[in-house]
Amino acid sequence: MPTESDVMVIGGGPAGLTAGIYLARAHLETLVVDSGAAGGQMILSSAIANYPGVPRITGRQLALAMRKQAESFGCRVESQAEIESLSLEGPVKEVTLAGEGAFTARAVVLAPGGRPRKLGIPSETAFEGRGISYCATCDGEFFTGEDIVVVGGGNSALEEAVALTRVARSVTIVHEFDRFQAQPWAVEEARKNPRIRFLLAQDVREFRGGDHLEEVVLASKRTGDETVLRARGAFLFIGYRPNTAFLDGLAALTARGEIVTDEALRTNVPGVFAAGDARQKRYRQITTAVADGTVAALGAVEYLTALERPVWPTWQASNVIELAPAMVVH
Repeated sequence: MPTESDVMVIGGGPAGLTAGIYLARAHLETLVVDSGAAGGQMILSSAIANYPGVPRITGRQLALAMRKQAESFGCRVESQAEIESLSLEGPVKEVTLAGEGAFTARAVVLAPGGRPRKLGIPSETAFEGRGISYCATCDGEFFTGEDIVVVGGGNSALEEAVALTRVARSVTIVHEFDRFQAQPWAVEEARKNPRIRFLLAQDVREFRGGDHLEEVVLASKRTGDETVLRARGAFLFIGYRPNTAFLDGLAALTARGEIVTDEALRTNVPGVFAAGDARQKRYRQITTAVADGTVAALGAVEYLTALERPVWPTWQASNVIELAPAMVVH
């Protein structure tokens, strides 16, 4: 595999793959590297019904379609690629991949994505995609008419709980503390909703069910008493972690580890752009990641074009060609 590229995309989720499509179509030598399977968090979705023009598709199917489309334009996609070192300074960027050696590029698109914070209990993994979700916008409609549990106490948890009442029969908000971290307006909106009830100072002990989630087991932090909730869905909103630990000191990050960009998705490092869930942004959806990938790729194309543009000489009178007046036909 060639070790030199025009642009390297770090991350193979929807943002990274979209960037790969645009860059390769622009006839730039493009390499997409991802530490996991191409598709990122998208492949965990058992059904996607809000991607424009696609009534319903699994995350894995959409990821495969995006990868094939990128490769059809000549983009190289390397999955299971572990980054050992990365240098973003200077006109040539370099990344070293475990077992593969060093690769260079003149521009980089950072799209490492992120992951929802998890409770860390064994049964959580067992029911991911079978009742447990981390995205109400993605999966809420699949629980129409059902009883749902929302775990969390921040703005996202309360806002999404209110949104879920549009489809669910009931929503129970479970929080580990006896007060919410959300803004007062978000708490008030949730409290006024007749379909929402609250269970505070509770730990989630276990998720139970057969092929699909059926029960959520809670334990009071005060007494230890257990409560079993019947629920077909559990939405967890306890935080989000961008996959940016490898960028510490290499690019500007927020206190939460999100990549800082301007509107053109340029980072503070020349020739380095960022896209998708790892950058500082409010909404994290497949469609917003795709939009980011487009903008970052176009920015990289513009950056490389500017590097290659010749410096034109200062125009002198001798350089000017006299043109005859245009003929006007009446």
